[in-house]
Amino acid sequence: MIQHPDKNYIDPIEIEVRDQLAYCFHEDKELDGKLWYYNIKRFLETREYPENATNGQKGALRRLANHVFLNGEVLYWRTQNLGLLRCVDAAEATRLLEEIHARICEPHMNGFTLAKKILRAGYFWMTMESDSIRLCAEVSPVPDPRGFHSGSTQ
Repeated sequence: MIQHPDKNYIDPIEIEVRDQLAYCFHEDKELDGKLWYYNIKRFLETREYPENATNGQKGALRRLANHVFLNGEVLYWRTQNLGLLRCVDAAEATRLLEEIHARICEPHMNGFTLAKKILRAGYFWMTMESDSIRLCAEVSPVPDPRGFHSGSTQ
């Protein structure tokens, strides 16, 4: 136990390390030409699980399906504060990233700010935050804190 300055005791936290991989909440790339939300959309339409899905994967799919709303062919992600966000595929996500970054293009915008602006515009995909950070790092590299340019020899 750890003693807090106010003489309260804090119990230790037990952390368990597993040998097997867990079902991933999102995918970085679209496999087999299918959209990242293909299994979720198919589950909402037919209530059928993908072939060879384990019980853990079926549970994760059910939990993910609770966060989405299917309207015709368009899938929306439910949020507590923003209502419904339209789910987009990788190609549309890339287009949105470049378009919103080019339109706003604030000098010190970071990836988190770009991701929030995309959310406010009403769009969603699982890797939005990491994609935004990657784009901002590529477009505007981090300046040297000493004020030197990258070509400077001082």
